[in-house]
Amino acid sequence: MLDGHPRILADLRARLAEPHRVYHGQAHIDALLEAFRARRGMVRDPDAVELAIWFHDAVYRPGAADNERRSAALLRALPEGAVPAPTLAAAETMILATERHAVPDGLPAADVALFLDMDMAILGAAPNAYDGYAAGVAREFVPVVGAAAYRQGRAAFLRGALASGRPLFVTARARAALEGPARSNMRRELAALGR
Repeated sequence: MLDGHPRILADLRARLAEPHRVYHGQAHIDALLEAFRARRGMVRDPDAVELAIWFHDAVYRPGAADNERRSAALLRALPEGAVPAPTLAAAETMILATERHAVPDGLPAADVALFLDMDMAILGAAPNAYDGYAAGVAREFVPVVGAAAYRQGRAAFLRGALASGRPLFVTARARAALEGPARSNMRRELAALGR
């Protein structure tokens, strides 16, 4: 989708290489792009999904409440004509959906659901991959909030997600494959946090 736009790609790559990013960098995007390639035939608007992958963490400040909205705004600021308007709107919807990791009401759910599940798939990864993710997130947050506040906040997030009764994944396929391992990983991290 962005292959014909080297300046846009260069800007995104520079953002993803910001020094405060450990997990939310180019490797995360590359993993999502690889997962997407394997599922490309399952989506209605592959260009929108690819665009959402590239832009969903384009703006990332640990602990900021508006990363998703600012990333969507950056997408909207693309030069006119760089991306067809319907594709741009669909990608923006996907990016904004990462704020709550839920499919917005009244929208065709398939592409958004697949995108959200790919973004969250790390939760259900093998324990060593999950541990790398958790360590990366900690390395992003601790310099901003401090170690004690990070442990407290992360434990609260994990407890809340585990106790909510709401599935972590949107699609039945992802729930079947990843829900159990994700919950196991999260419980293990919570125990390691000592909270």
